Amino acid sequence: MPQLFHISDLHFGAEDRAALDWLKQEIARGRPDAVICTGDLTMRGTVREFDAAGDYLLSLGIPVSIEPGNHDMPYYWEMVSRLRRPFARFEALRARAHSDLPLGDVTLASLPTVTPAQWRINWSKGCVKQPALNAALRRLEGAQGLKLAACHHPLVDADTHGTGSTRGGRRALAALAGAGVSAVLSGHVHDPFDLNVETENGPIRIIGAGTLSERTRATPPSYNRLDYAPETGLSVAVRAAG
Repeated sequence: MPQLFHISDLHFGAEDRAALDWLKQEIARGRPDAVICTGDLTMRGTVREFDAAGDYLLSLGIPVSIEPGNHDMPYYWEMVSRLRRPFARFEALRARAHSDLPLGDVTLASLPTVTPAQWRINWSKGCVKQPALNAALRRLEGAQGLKLAACHHPLVDADTHGTGSTRGGRRALAALAGAGVSAVLSGHVHDPFDLNVETENGPIRIIGAGTLSERTRATPPSYNRLDYAPETGLSVAVRAAG
Protein backbone atom coordinates (compact mmCIF):
# COMPACT_ATOMS: atom_id res chain seq x y z
CA MET A 1 0.00 0.00 0.00
CA PRO A 2 1.69 3.26 -1.10
CA GLN A 3 2.22 5.90 1.55
CA LEU A 4 3.05 9.53 0.82
CA PHE A 5 3.85 12.47 3.07
CA HIS A 6 2.37 15.78 1.91
CA ILE A 7 4.23 18.85 3.17
CA SER A 8 4.05 22.53 2.32
CA ASP A 9 5.26 26.02 3.20
CA LEU A 10 8.68 25.28 4.70
CA HIS A 11 9.63 28.94 4.21
CA PHE A 12 13.39 28.67 4.60
CA GLY A 13 14.40 32.05 5.93
CA ALA A 14 11.56 31.73 8.48
CA GLU A 15 11.73 27.96 8.95
CA ASP A 16 10.95 26.16 12.19
CA ARG A 17 14.06 24.07 12.73
CA ALA A 18 12.44 21.96 15.46
CA ALA A 19 9.52 21.15 13.14
CA LEU A 20 11.87 20.23 10.30
CA ASP A 21 13.87 17.94 12.58
CA TRP A 22 10.60 16.35 13.74
CA LEU A 23 9.54 15.73 10.13
CA LYS A 24 12.86 14.07 9.39
CA GLN A 25 12.30 11.76 12.36
CA GLU A 26 8.77 11.02 11.15
CA ILE A 27 10.14 10.06 7.73
CA ALA A 28 12.80 7.82 9.24
CA ARG A 29 10.17 6.12 11.40
CA GLY A 30 7.31 5.91 8.89
CA ARG A 31 9.40 5.21 5.78
CA PRO A 32 6.95 6.68 3.24
CA ASP A 33 7.47 5.99 -0.46
CA ALA A 34 7.87 9.68 -1.28
CA VAL A 35 7.18 13.24 -0.17
CA ILE A 36 5.06 15.76 -2.09
CA CYS A 37 5.90 19.40 -1.31
CA THR A 38 3.32 21.94 -2.50
CA GLY A 39 5.40 25.08 -2.56
CA ASP A 40 6.76 28.03 -0.62
CA LEU A 41 10.06 26.38 0.13
CA THR A 42 11.56 29.83 0.75
CA MET A 43 10.55 33.10 2.36
CA ARG A 44 12.04 35.67 -0.01
CA GLY A 45 13.20 33.50 -2.92
CA THR A 46 16.91 34.17 -2.29
CA VAL A 47 19.75 31.94 -3.43
CA ARG A 48 20.73 31.27 0.18
CA GLU A 49 17.20 30.17 1.09
CA PHE A 50 16.97 27.87 -1.93
CA ASP A 51 20.34 26.34 -1.07
CA ALA A 52 19.15 25.63 2.47
CA ALA A 53 15.89 24.14 1.20
CA GLY A 54 17.73 21.90 -1.26
CA ASP A 55 20.15 20.69 1.42
CA TYR A 56 17.23 19.79 3.67
CA LEU A 57 15.17 17.99 1.03
CA LEU A 58 18.16 15.94 -0.10
CA SER A 59 18.89 15.00 3.52
CA LEU A 60 15.48 13.29 3.78
CA GLY A 61 16.86 10.38 1.75
CA ILE A 62 13.66 9.64 -0.20
CA PRO A 63 12.10 10.98 -3.44
CA VAL A 64 10.58 14.46 -3.10
CA SER A 65 8.22 15.98 -5.67
CA ILE A 66 8.38 19.79 -5.59
CA GLU A 67 5.88 22.46 -6.66
CA PRO A 68 6.56 26.23 -6.75
CA GLY A 69 4.87 28.67 -4.38
CA ASN A 70 4.34 32.40 -4.57
CA HIS A 71 7.31 32.96 -2.23
CA ASP A 72 9.59 30.95 -4.55
CA MET A 73 10.21 33.85 -6.92
CA PRO A 74 12.49 36.86 -6.50
CA TYR A 75 10.79 39.27 -4.13
CA TYR A 76 9.38 42.64 -5.16
CA TRP A 77 12.64 44.53 -4.65
CA GLU A 78 14.17 42.29 -7.35
CA MET A 79 11.49 43.23 -9.86
CA VAL A 80 13.66 42.86 -12.96
CA SER A 81 14.59 39.28 -12.02
CA ARG A 82 11.02 38.56 -10.96
CA LEU A 83 9.61 39.59 -14.32
CA ARG A 84 12.37 38.30 -16.60
CA ARG A 85 13.30 34.99 -14.96
CA PRO A 86 10.80 34.41 -12.16
CA PHE A 87 11.42 30.68 -11.75
CA ALA A 88 15.15 30.41 -12.46
CA ARG A 89 16.12 29.81 -8.83
CA PHE A 90 13.23 27.43 -8.26
CA GLU A 91 14.12 25.44 -11.38
CA ALA A 92 17.73 25.17 -10.18
CA LEU A 93 16.43 23.71 -6.92
CA ARG A 94 14.07 21.42 -8.78
CA ALA A 95 16.89 20.09 -10.95
CA ARG A 96 18.86 19.38 -7.81
CA ALA A 97 16.24 17.90 -5.47
CA HIS A 98 13.03 16.94 -7.34
CA SER A 99 12.03 13.37 -8.14
CA ASP A 100 8.94 12.01 -9.86
CA LEU A 101 6.85 9.64 -7.76
CA PRO A 102 8.32 6.13 -7.89
CA LEU A 103 4.88 4.51 -7.86
CA GLY A 104 3.23 2.80 -10.79
CA ASP A 105 -0.28 2.98 -9.33
CA VAL A 106 -0.15 6.68 -8.36
CA THR A 107 0.04 9.47 -10.97
CA LEU A 108 0.77 13.03 -9.89
CA ALA A 109 0.11 15.97 -12.22
CA SER A 110 1.73 19.33 -11.53
CA LEU A 111 -0.54 22.38 -11.82
CA PRO A 112 1.38 25.63 -11.19
CA THR A 113 -0.83 28.36 -9.72
CA VAL A 114 1.81 31.07 -9.17
CA THR A 115 2.51 34.00 -11.44
CA PRO A 116 5.06 36.83 -11.12
CA ALA A 117 2.46 39.53 -11.83
CA GLN A 118 -1.28 39.80 -12.39
CA TRP A 119 -4.05 42.38 -12.77
CA ARG A 120 -4.91 42.73 -9.09
CA ILE A 121 -3.22 44.31 -6.09
CA ASN A 122 -2.28 41.10 -4.27
CA TRP A 123 0.11 39.15 -6.51
CA SER A 124 0.43 36.38 -3.93
CA LYS A 125 -2.96 34.94 -4.84
CA GLY A 126 -3.48 31.98 -7.16
CA CYS A 127 -4.07 31.86 -10.88
CA VAL A 128 -4.62 28.83 -13.12
CA LYS A 129 -3.58 29.54 -16.70
CA GLN A 130 -5.00 27.39 -19.47
CA PRO A 131 -1.61 26.10 -20.77
CA ALA A 132 -0.75 24.86 -17.27
CA LEU A 133 -4.11 23.14 -16.94
CA ASN A 134 -3.73 21.57 -20.39
CA ALA A 135 -0.30 20.20 -19.44
CA ALA A 136 -1.71 18.68 -16.25
CA LEU A 137 -4.54 17.03 -18.17
CA ARG A 138 -2.08 15.59 -20.69
CA ARG A 139 -0.06 14.13 -17.83
CA LEU A 140 -3.16 12.29 -16.63
CA GLU A 141 -4.17 10.81 -19.98
CA GLY A 142 -4.17 7.02 -19.86
CA ALA A 143 -3.12 6.90 -16.20
CA GLN A 144 -4.43 4.08 -14.05
CA GLY A 145 -4.86 3.82 -10.29
CA LEU A 146 -4.86 6.90 -8.07
CA LYS A 147 -4.71 10.24 -9.89
CA LEU A 148 -3.58 13.31 -7.94
CA ALA A 149 -2.86 16.91 -8.87
CA ALA A 150 -0.49 19.17 -6.93
CA CYS A 151 -0.48 22.95 -6.80
CA HIS A 152 0.36 25.66 -4.28
CA HIS A 153 -2.89 27.56 -3.90
CA PRO A 154 -6.20 25.90 -2.98
CA LEU A 155 -8.23 25.90 -6.19
CA VAL A 156 -11.26 26.97 -4.19
CA ASP A 157 -11.05 28.44 -0.72
CA ALA A 158 -11.44 26.11 2.23
CA ASP A 159 -12.67 27.07 5.68
CA THR A 160 -9.29 28.40 6.81
CA HIS A 161 -7.94 31.72 8.08
CA GLY A 162 -5.98 32.30 4.86
CA THR A 163 -7.31 32.30 1.31
CA GLY A 164 -5.96 31.41 -2.11
CA SER A 165 -8.52 33.42 -4.11
CA THR A 166 -7.44 31.38 -7.12
CA ARG A 167 -8.62 32.71 -10.45
CA GLY A 168 -9.74 29.89 -12.72
CA GLY A 169 -9.66 27.45 -9.82
CA ARG A 170 -13.24 26.20 -10.04
CA ARG A 171 -12.91 25.68 -13.80
CA ALA A 172 -9.69 23.73 -13.19
CA LEU A 173 -11.35 21.59 -10.51
CA ALA A 174 -14.12 20.64 -12.92
CA ALA A 175 -11.61 19.69 -15.62
CA LEU A 176 -9.55 17.63 -13.17
CA ALA A 177 -12.67 15.87 -11.88
CA GLY A 178 -13.55 15.03 -15.48
CA ALA A 179 -10.07 13.53 -15.90
CA GLY A 180 -10.64 11.19 -12.95
CA VAL A 181 -8.51 13.01 -10.37
CA SER A 182 -9.34 11.89 -6.85
CA ALA A 183 -7.72 14.78 -4.98
CA VAL A 184 -5.88 18.06 -5.47
CA LEU A 185 -3.08 18.69 -2.99
CA SER A 186 -2.11 22.25 -2.04
CA GLY A 187 -0.72 24.49 0.68
CA HIS A 188 -0.47 28.30 0.99
CA VAL A 189 -2.97 28.85 3.82
CA HIS A 190 -0.74 27.26 6.52
CA ASP A 191 -3.59 25.20 7.98
CA PRO A 192 -4.60 21.67 6.94
CA PHE A 193 -7.98 20.93 5.38
CA ASP A 194 -9.74 18.05 3.61
CA LEU A 195 -12.96 18.79 1.72
CA ASN A 196 -15.11 17.33 -1.04
CA VAL A 197 -16.16 19.84 -3.71
CA GLU A 198 -18.99 19.30 -6.19
CA THR A 199 -18.24 20.26 -9.80
CA GLU A 200 -20.12 19.98 -13.07
CA ASN A 201 -18.09 16.80 -13.73
CA GLY A 202 -18.68 15.22 -10.34
CA PRO A 203 -17.06 15.48 -6.91
CA ILE A 204 -13.37 16.01 -6.27
CA ARG A 205 -11.41 16.24 -3.04
CA ILE A 206 -9.18 19.17 -2.06
CA ILE A 207 -6.50 18.49 0.56
CA GLY A 208 -4.30 21.16 2.10
CA ALA A 209 -1.14 20.74 4.16
CA GLY A 210 -0.14 23.04 6.99
CA THR A 211 3.21 24.75 7.41
CA LEU A 212 6.59 23.66 8.79
CA SER A 213 7.68 27.24 9.37
CA GLU A 214 7.40 29.78 12.16
CA ARG A 215 4.48 31.36 10.28
CA THR A 216 1.75 29.22 11.85
CA ARG A 217 -1.89 30.28 11.98
CA ALA A 218 -4.63 28.23 13.64
CA THR A 219 -2.68 24.96 13.88
CA PRO A 220 0.87 23.97 14.89
CA PRO A 221 3.44 22.80 12.32
CA SER A 222 2.12 19.71 10.56
CA TYR A 223 2.10 17.47 7.52
CA ASN A 224 -0.42 15.08 5.93
CA ARG A 225 0.07 11.33 5.69
CA LEU A 226 -1.60 9.86 2.63
CA ASP A 227 -2.29 6.12 2.36
CA TYR A 228 -3.76 4.51 -0.73
CA ALA A 229 -5.17 1.08 -1.46
CA PRO A 230 -7.36 0.23 -4.48
CA GLU A 231 -9.87 -1.47 -2.21
CA THR A 232 -10.32 1.42 0.24
CA GLY A 233 -9.15 4.48 -1.71
CA LEU A 234 -7.19 7.41 -0.33
CA SER A 235 -7.03 8.13 3.39
CA VAL A 236 -5.51 11.26 4.94
CA ALA A 237 -4.23 11.82 8.46
CA VAL A 238 -2.91 15.15 9.74
CA ARG A 239 0.20 14.76 11.85
CA ALA A 240 1.05 17.79 14.05
CA ALA A 241 4.29 18.50 15.87
CA GLY A 242 4.32 18.57 19.65
